[in-house]
Amino acid sequence: MKDYLTVLRDHITAHPPDLGVTDSVLNLLYEAYSECNPMADAQIKAGFHELYQLMNGVPLEKMDEIINPVCFLCREHERSGFVHGVQIGVLLARELAE
Repeated sequence: MKDYLTVLRDHITAHPPDLGVTDSVLNLLYEAYSECNPMADAQIKAGFHELYQLMNGVPLEKMDEIINPVCFLCREHERSGFVHGVQIGVLLARELAE
C-alpha cells in the first residue's frame, strides 16, 4: 500500500490537478458546496434589508462601495467556517480510527 501511495503522490506532484481559480481542494469543495447550498436564510435577508434601509438615499455607486466589501467578508467568513469544519472532521475521523 505504501508503494502505491508513493507512486500516487509522485504522479500528483508531477501532474498537479487543475483546481480552477482556487488554491486547494478544501476551497474547491467549498465552492461546490456553496453553489448547491446558498446561504440566504431569513436572518441574512433581514440583515441585508436593514443595511439597505440604513443606506436609503445613498447614491448607487456609494452603495456598491459598501455592499461589495460586506458581501466579500460574509463569503470569506462562510468559506473559513466550512474549511475549518472539514479540518475538524478529519481530526475527528483520525481520533475515531485510533
